[in-house]
Amino acid sequence: MVRISEFQIKDIVNIGDGKRLGNMVDLIINPQAGSIEAIIVSNGSRMLGIFGKDEEIIIPWKKIKKVGEDVILVEHSFAFKENLDD
Repeated sequence: MVRISEFQIKDIVNIGDGKRLGNMVDLIINPQAGSIEAIIVSNGSRMLGIFGKDEEIIIPWKKIKKVGEDVILVEHSFAFKENLDD
């Protein structure tokens, strides 16, 4: 088993282009099915944490390809990028 806190410290990397997307900040859970539907990744792009908005990306659970010791590899298309602050 893996704790959520262990997921939060791993870097999320897109296998399509090798770019680091950020870190997991939240989960979307389907309580009726008892399953995790997606992870929410924040790229932490705010300068000094106060200027601008963090961009959040929703990655469906089925797009997680491998969970390693230090990274989580995902298959992500930026066509689905969302900013959840709107």
